[in-house]
Amino acid sequence: ASFTIALRTVDNVTVMIKLRPGVLVGCQIRVKNFFRSELKIKPGDNVTFTFTCSTPEKYFIMEIQKNIDCVSGPCPFGDVHLYPPGLPRLNRTFIWDVKASTKAGLELKFSTPWLRQIEPGETCPDFVSYNINSCIDKATVSIGTFCRNGSVSRVKLLGGVIMSLHLPWNSPLTTSGFNIANRASIKRLCIIESILKGESSITLMSPNYPLGFPEDELMTWQFVIPSSMRASVFFHNYSLSNCERKEERVEYYIPGSLSNPEVFKLSDSQPANIPGSFNLSLQGCDQDAQNPGILRLLFQVVVQHPQVDENVTHLVDLSKELNMTVTIHFEGWPSRIPVMSEPICLICKDPRTCDRVLTLASGTVYKISFLCKDLSRLRITAEKGISCVDLRWCQRKIYSLLVPKAITQLPIQLHKFIWKLLAPDLINIEITSPSLKLQQHVPEQRCNTSYSYSIVGATPETDLNVGVFCPGGSVEKIQMRNNVTISLKTFGKGFINESKHQDLKMSFVPHIKDECSFTVSPDPKAKVYLQTPNWPYGLPPYVSISWYVVVPNKQVARLGFSKDRMGIACETGRAYVNIKEETVGAEETVRREDEPLPEPRNMYHDFWVNVSNCKPVDKTQLTLQFRVTLADKQIDLGVILAVVAGAGVLAAIGLTVCCVKKKKKKSQNPMVGVYNANVNTQVPGKQGLFTKGRKNNESHVYAVIDDAMVYGHLLKESNGSVSPEVDVYRPFDGPIGSLPPSPPPLSFRKDIKRSSNTEEPPPLTDTDHDTYTFAHQKSGQSEDIGDTSEKNNGDTSTSLLENKEQDGLVE
Repeated sequence: ASFTIALRTVDNVTVMIKLRPGVLVGCQIRVKNFFRSELKIKPGDNVTFTFTCSTPEKYFIMEIQKNIDCVSGPCPFGDVHLYPPGLPRLNRTFIWDVKASTKAGLELKFSTPWLRQIEPGETCPDFVSYNINSCIDKATVSIGTFCRNGSVSRVKLLGGVIMSLHLPWNSPLTTSGFNIANRASIKRLCIIESILKGESSITLMSPNYPLGFPEDELMTWQFVIPSSMRASVFFHNYSLSNCERKEERVEYYIPGSLSNPEVFKLSDSQPANIPGSFNLSLQGCDQDAQNPGILRLLFQVVVQHPQVDENVTHLVDLSKELNMTVTIHFEGWPSRIPVMSEPICLICKDPRTCDRVLTLASGTVYKISFLCKDLSRLRITAEKGISCVDLRWCQRKIYSLLVPKAITQLPIQLHKFIWKLLAPDLINIEITSPSLKLQQHVPEQRCNTSYSYSIVGATPETDLNVGVFCPGGSVEKIQMRNNVTISLKTFGKGFINESKHQDLKMSFVPHIKDECSFTVSPDPKAKVYLQTPNWPYGLPPYVSISWYVVVPNKQVARLGFSKDRMGIACETGRAYVNIKEETVGAEETVRREDEPLPEPRNMYHDFWVNVSNCKPVDKTQLTLQFRVTLADKQIDLGVILAVVAGAGVLAAIGLTVCCVKKKKKKSQNPMVGVYNANVNTQVPGKQGLFTKGRKNNESHVYAVIDDAMVYGHLLKESNGSVSPEVDVYRPFDGPIGSLPPSPPPLSFRKDIKRSSNTEEPPPLTDTDHDTYTFAHQKSGQSEDIGDTSEKNNGDTSTSLLENKEQDGLVE
């Protein structure tokens, strides 16, 4: 198809057709017999042309510029038309360059549905956009980019204006949508009028955003709002320039206010709950020539109906609290930014100081109110710090980790309460729940309460996520070596009632051996599942964790692991699982990472489970879970009969021995030592003491032996109180109940032979000269869990309108 464009000289319109940026030449413009990639049609020209392709909109764009002189001639007030008609269907930009004196500014009036300002780079839904630029002398200032369907009804500018309208090739728009309404002198850069009739939210930006507001300039936004509505202002993004004189600020003119204009810094909380219309002005300053900085502002105005409960105040008394902050915020804060169009919830600490997020500090009493239709969309997050500097003073104090009533009485759901427990070196933290106890949240035993505690310890190198716990379990006490963060998180509305029974407490205690230690009193009627911290990512390298499990009298505990092996390979050091009952002479079960874990076993006394990690070879980490089940002890009838029979035999033997002694009183023959082959007579020590070996010499034959030693095995089998005084290997004779078991000494670990049921002591060698003891690491040092030839190199872990007139917009 051919197109004819005829331009009148008096219209002062120029048409330019050119290739789209970045598009290769795939189509040309044919004028008579000439082909070209660009065509310029000047005022007075009459040109007929065609395109050499059927889809020229893919290759060409069009600019139509009209120059209007309002300085030397009359200004064409009224609607601005899209001229000339009959243009080809290309993406086109209409540009109106209006010259005007700075003593007679221009007013542009937009027809409904008015305009909505967008950020630079943002696209309008219908791809129709307006760009407004102010021209003062030779300087050009971008007032902003706008889409259709908004609230901006008029713009008043100082000096001339360059107005651009961008239309896509398929747009049906036939009118410009604005007119030149008036000329009126203003003493500021511009005035933007915004009309908000109902509940709505708009976003506006300062001129030249985000590059910077012109130096020492003044501009005003006028908001026309029904007197029955309430408006609130929120600054979302701003920056300040470096001022040499004056200061940057915003000023509000609010009808009926006793202090007009009300002056605020950009960093202040801006006025809220404003009844009806108001003006907002931005004032710049004289900037430092060497380092001017940037003044810019992006803000939001929210209009809503008055809330029924806006005059209802809630007392929040934090006067007796220490080191605590309370933040009331919208759901999803701070990770989620609410959409501008969402209904807004405001929290006010006085009738005009409101915001979406309000933080209250301890030591103060607040009277707050809510401008919100649905309070269920609000949440509370609180944080409290507890620290200890001198153990002699603070170890006698028990701190209750309770949510204060000042928070629970508010009509808002508590989202999270965080306690940050700070302990210096050599001071550790103990967490207890005396009455409710705690249940560890594991896949086999999930928490179903209205709240839970997440406990995280800070090791020198990394955080140690101890786990998630809820009330109503078997964990009585948790001791940790480093600073601890406890986060109470709520689920549902039941917390208000359940919170009345909280009993979580903490205290500061002297230094403990392991990174973390648990005291567990299992529920006789249920299985207890326990798992290592940092689940499922695994224990950090070289970390040791202990569980002390209390077994009630007349009951037996069944201990079993959820898998057969630890499932790791060590690069440095060794990983161990140690199990030991708290009773005299109890043997300790030790398993290394390359050995099978112990089979399920019965524990008749309180016992320790200790897990010590190495530095794993690959990304696979040490994760262990075990379970404890209590049952009543079964009385064995055979044992009872054996005891009774044994007692009768002992009585008979006692009489016989007595008689024999009387008969042999006169005899002076030496008594004969009896060798008991069932007793292990090896003693840890140097082999050099018995070069021949005790089984090969006569050092194990006693010259004299007491009667009780002859029949001592009978007493032992019948749970008697007399123990044979023979040379028996005992792996541990230290104090009971004070420390958890530890991996054995390095020399003992190398050659020890283990089985799932019994453990025989290793043969004594020249290198096995250390007495078997529990290796307790020194304070602040990691425990060497490798062979004697290996060395651990890792650390243990984890902020006016002065002489300016208020310019009205005159029709």
